[in-house]
Amino acid sequence: EELGEGEPDNPEIAELWERIKAAGPPEDVLHEAERELERLAAMHPSSAEYSIVRTYLDWLAILPWGKSSRDRLDLRRARRVLDHDHYDLEKIKERILEYLAVRKLKKDMKGPILCFAGPPGTGKTSLGKSIARALGREFVRVSLGGVHDEAEIRGHRRTYVAAMPGRIIQGIRKAATNNPVFMLDEVDKLGADFRGDPSSALLEVLDPEQNSTFRDHYLDVDFDLSKVMFIATANMLETIPSPLLDRMEVLQLPGYSEEEKTMIAQKYIIPKQLDAHGLVAGDLEITELALKKIIADYTREAGLRNLEREIAGICRKVARRRAEGKRGTISVGPNQLADLLGPSRFFRELVDRTGIPGVATGLAWTPTGGEILFIEATGMPGKGQLMLTGLLGESMRESAQAAMSYLKSHAKALALDASRFNKTDVHIHVPAGAVPKDGPSAGVAIAAALISLFRDEPIQTELAMTGEVTLTGRVLPVGGVRDKILAARRAGIRTLLIPRHNEKDLVELPPEVKADLTFRLVDTLDDVVPRLFEVRSVKSKRKPDPIKSKAPALTTVKTPKISPQTTPKTELPATKLPRRPRTV
Repeated sequence: EELGEGEPDNPEIAELWERIKAAGPPEDVLHEAERELERLAAMHPSSAEYSIVRTYLDWLAILPWGKSSRDRLDLRRARRVLDHDHYDLEKIKERILEYLAVRKLKKDMKGPILCFAGPPGTGKTSLGKSIARALGREFVRVSLGGVHDEAEIRGHRRTYVAAMPGRIIQGIRKAATNNPVFMLDEVDKLGADFRGDPSSALLEVLDPEQNSTFRDHYLDVDFDLSKVMFIATANMLETIPSPLLDRMEVLQLPGYSEEEKTMIAQKYIIPKQLDAHGLVAGDLEITELALKKIIADYTREAGLRNLEREIAGICRKVARRRAEGKRGTISVGPNQLADLLGPSRFFRELVDRTGIPGVATGLAWTPTGGEILFIEATGMPGKGQLMLTGLLGESMRESAQAAMSYLKSHAKALALDASRFNKTDVHIHVPAGAVPKDGPSAGVAIAAALISLFRDEPIQTELAMTGEVTLTGRVLPVGGVRDKILAARRAGIRTLLIPRHNEKDLVELPPEVKADLTFRLVDTLDDVVPRLFEVRSVKSKRKPDPIKSKAPALTTVKTPKISPQTTPKTELPATKLPRRPRTV
C-alpha cells in the first residue's frame, strides 16, 4: 500500500514514517520522505544502500522542523541576566533589549545577525551564552577557525560514502529547536582552498532574505533558518570577505581599561576561580593594589584571559596549602606576588627608549589590542638616501617617503637646514625587527622622528601620536583609536596627538582615561610640530587647537554622543604586529 493511503507492512518503516510526521516538517519534506521510504521498503535490509537511506530518514525525523522554544520577553529579567554575567558592554546589552522589545510587539520577526568584534578575552563567546539565557533559548556554538571545506557548512551529497550534513544542520539538531542562539565563533579565521570557500557558503546562511530556504547538500530539502539568532565573533574585520561582512550588524567589544579590569576581577573572575579550585571567599583575599600590579606587571592585554590565568595560578597555590592542612585567610598584596607568580614579566620601557633625538612614540593596533610603537631615525654622512628597516610593509614605507618629502619641501617653515638633506643618509628603524608591520597610521610618528633628528632635539618623553600623513602635511583619521589610547595609558603616556576626525572616538572613553590623558586634536603637521618639544621654537602657520568642548581644555571631551566608527583600511593590520608588547 502507499504510505499516504494506509499502513505499511514493515513495522520499522511505519515507525520511521510516524516519527517524521511527528517532527512537523513542511509538505515538500514529507513528500521527499515518503519517496525515500518507498525506496527503503523495496530494499533488502542487508544491502549497502539500505543503511544510507535509513540514516537519511533518521535525520529527517530528528530535526526540529516545527519545534521552537518560547522566548522569555521580560525586558527587566533579561537586563538582570546580562548585568549579572557581564560588566559594562552597554551598547550590546541595549541592542539585545531592543530586539526583545520588537519581538514582543511583532511575534514573527526574523532573528538578527550580529557580529561581535574585538580583542581576545573581551567576553564575546560568553556574551552569546548570556544572550541565550536572557532569551530563554538553546545555545549552540560552532568554531569556524581553520575551516577550509565548503562541505563543512553545507554538508556532503549523499552520493559520497559516510556523507553527513554540515555544521549548521548538525548544530540545529543538537539544539533540538529551530530558533536557538547560534554562535559562529572565529568567523574571521575561515580559509579557502581547492575544496571551496566556506565564507561564500555562509552568505546564504546569514542572509535574512535567503536563509528561510537553506538547503543542505545532504538533506537536499529546504530548512528554515529565519528564526535562528546568529551571532558571529571575530578578532578583526579586515579578513572577513566584504559580502559576508555586509550581511552582519557589527558590534565592537573594545579593550578594557585598568579600572574596568580591576572591577571585573573583583566581581566575576575571583569568585569564579575560587569556586573552580574548591575554595571559598574566606580562603583567599587579593587586595586591589595586588590586582593592579598583576594587570600592569604580569599581563599586558586588551582582554582578560591572562589576568584570569594569573589569578588561577594564585588559587592553585592556595588550594595546595589548604590540602596540606594550613588554615586561615591568605591575603595577597603587591609584595607577595613575586613569591606566587615569579618576577614581573613587563615593565614600562618608555623612559628607556625615548628622550633621544630621532625617536618618536607611535601607536599601533593588533587583534589583541593596542600597542605603543617606537620609531627610531638616525642620520649619517651620505647622499640623501632613505633606508627603512624593521620588516615594514609597503604602506608604511610609503608613509616614510611621504614624511621625508614633506620635510624637504617645508624645511624653511620647520626651521630645518635644507642643505643637510642632500648630505645625510637617513635610516628609519621600527623595533621589533622580526615582526612584520604595515599601515599608514604611523605617518605622524615617522615625520616627528625625522623632525626631531634634523633639529637634534628630543621629543617629549610622555608624548605619543597617531595619524596618516599626506604630502601636503594633512593628518588623516585612523582606526583602532580606543585600543591605542588604552595602550598609551598603560605605557605611561600623558599627552596624545590625535587626528581631528577621530574626535568621535574619544566620546565613549572611560572617564578615568579622559582624566589621566591630555588630547590634542591636529589637522596638519603644522599643528603637530609645536607640541613635540618642551619649548616652542617653531612658529607654525596656525596654532594647534586643543579639543573644543565645554570641558576643561585638553583633559576631557564632552561632545554630542556619536557612535564610534573605525576606519579599518587605515589601521595597522592586526596580524602583522606582535600579540604581546615587547620587553627589552
